[in-house]
Amino acid sequence: MQHTITDTDYKSLYENACLRIAVLEQELAQIKKIIFGSKQERFAPTDSTAATQLSLNVEAEAIAAVKITNAKKIEYTKVTTAITPAKLHPGRNPLPEHLERREQIILPVEDISLLKKIGEEVTEELEYEPGKLFVNKIVRPKYAKTGGEGILIAPMIERPLPKAIAGPGLLAQITIDKYVDHLPLHRQMERFKRDGVNMAYSTLTDMVSGTCSLITPLYEALKNYTLRLDYLHADETPIKVLDKDKKGQTHRGYFWVYHSSVEKLVFFDYQPGRGREGPQQVLKEFKGYLQTDGYSVYDFFKEKEDITVLHCMAHARRMFYEAQANDAQRSAYALEQFASLYAIERTIKEQQLTHEQSLQLRQQQAVPILQSFGQWMKEEYVQTLPKSTIGKALGYSIERWKELSIYATDAKFNIDNNPVENSIRPVAIGRKNYLFAGSHEAAQRSAMLYSLLGTCKLNGINPFIWLRETLRRIATHPINKIEELLPQNFKLNTTCKIKYTC
Repeated sequence: MQHTITDTDYKSLYENACLRIAVLEQELAQIKKIIFGSKQERFAPTDSTAATQLSLNVEAEAIAAVKITNAKKIEYTKVTTAITPAKLHPGRNPLPEHLERREQIILPVEDISLLKKIGEEVTEELEYEPGKLFVNKIVRPKYAKTGGEGILIAPMIERPLPKAIAGPGLLAQITIDKYVDHLPLHRQMERFKRDGVNMAYSTLTDMVSGTCSLITPLYEALKNYTLRLDYLHADETPIKVLDKDKKGQTHRGYFWVYHSSVEKLVFFDYQPGRGREGPQQVLKEFKGYLQTDGYSVYDFFKEKEDITVLHCMAHARRMFYEAQANDAQRSAYALEQFASLYAIERTIKEQQLTHEQSLQLRQQQAVPILQSFGQWMKEEYVQTLPKSTIGKALGYSIERWKELSIYATDAKFNIDNNPVENSIRPVAIGRKNYLFAGSHEAAQRSAMLYSLLGTCKLNGINPFIWLRETLRRIATHPINKIEELLPQNFKLNTTCKIKYTC
């Protein structure tokens, strides 16, 4: 029996084709943006967007509140605005006092023997000379005891790696150059050659490996300290790893990153895969609040009674930003609401509000926006195609709106997961330089160094000074007091402060 194609069938085919074309056009636009476009996601609202009929009947008080972005003073229940006068340029920042001063006096060519000095003009310029290698010569005199009772000699000082040629400063510099300044070991090897010192690549890798062996107890202490906290950000990032079982190609491993924006520390854990086994094992004893993106692996933690999952507002916003080509009107309204929420966070940061003031501001201004915005998305979703870009953006946020709104209930929470993503950036830069880890063990050592050196950065600690002093002390430091050497405690337990004067 021959089937007759009706007008309804043609209409259905036409609608499906239009949807498919729209999806492909959006995918093509995203690919072009990745290759040729800006990475920024700025959105400038227009008057027409403000007047759109998509908005709900949000209370006038809430709307007025989110427009206040330049408030000069916040009192618990009142926000006042003021025009900030243009700031004058403060001029060049003075050079740090702790830097060595080498004085160069320039005298006039004329005879000054009979002249009286009435002052001087001082100009300071910042100069540099390349770091240099030197030999630390350790001499221990030997003395013959009287009466032939033997020889007297001082005991050898503790060295980080007794059988290695490198001292603690060189071990620290090699490590910092690679994991902070992203200088691969083979480039460091060439730099040493310019100074007449030939070190094999294997020697440098052994130095880094030996350094990691020494600070492994610190890494474990940082892990234990991190997991005792009650609020963490979590994210993951890939790393290519050489695998002897995969000839001619690299293995795609992952760094799972746990960050505390309150305590200012970060912990990296390497796992061969992106499944939930890694975070499930690491966080098995964790209790508290876990902020993540929308990756489905983290949904497992929603089932645990002792963990409350928060989601990332920046990820939700990004989907509406990418949906502008599909539905400019709905996307523009959504982006305006996100901008209002972020304006509140900017006010909190710029005015350095207390915990109580920050929470009150969120409750008064952010909560009404979250409620009305969530209701608007539900009403608009039923009028869109679920598989369209705007439909996916609405569906993503609607499904997670409870987790996206929790941040407004406590001032210590962040509106998004950006703190942990900022901690991941050094890994992305490093990947472009050293390309891959030499083995799964090397990837785990990298996780260790990214953890400790990243925590140095978050606490304003010079990573070279911290690592050098830690290598000098760790061999004799009591294991039950190992947390004293963690970067966040470093300036409280050593004389090497942030000013780097040691």
